[in-house]
Amino acid sequence: MGTKGRELVKMDVDELIELLNKALADEWLAYYQYWTGAKVVEGAMRGEAEAELIEHANDELRHADMLVERIIQLGGVPLLDPKEWYEKTNCEYLPPTDPSVIKILEQNIEGEQCAIDVYRKLTELTRDKDEITYFMVLEILKDEVEHEEDLQTLLEDIEKMHK
Repeated sequence: MGTKGRELVKMDVDELIELLNKALADEWLAYYQYWTGAKVVEGAMRGEAEAELIEHANDELRHADMLVERIIQLGGVPLLDPKEWYEKTNCEYLPPTDPSVIKILEQNIEGEQCAIDVYRKLTELTRDKDEITYFMVLEILKDEVEHEEDLQTLLEDIEKMHK
């Protein structure tokens, strides 16, 4: 990390890198949860659900890239071993063992709600202490809120069909 760039951060950089790596673990697991869910999903509106899950998977991959770039800018090392994802994650990975569209949507809504909490806390932590990380995290938080809304809307549409 550049000297001047490091001076901008008014907090413990090592602690921040650790928190960003935990978020990175979440993003990789979320990516995989969305991706596998899209492959196995079954039931009403399967096509719509699959498209939404793939779109969200791509967003989670983009978030992982953003986090890695920032970790490196801060002079840190991103998680290098996938085994660390389970050790570091804030949010659990929920395997799509029940491929029903409703169950997969519910699992991913739960994951988004956890992500929203993680990124909300990161915005509070970095506000006025690390503007670069703050604005990056705010962008990710915005996406996570949209994901939750998208999934809940789709779930509500499916539930209305069954009434």
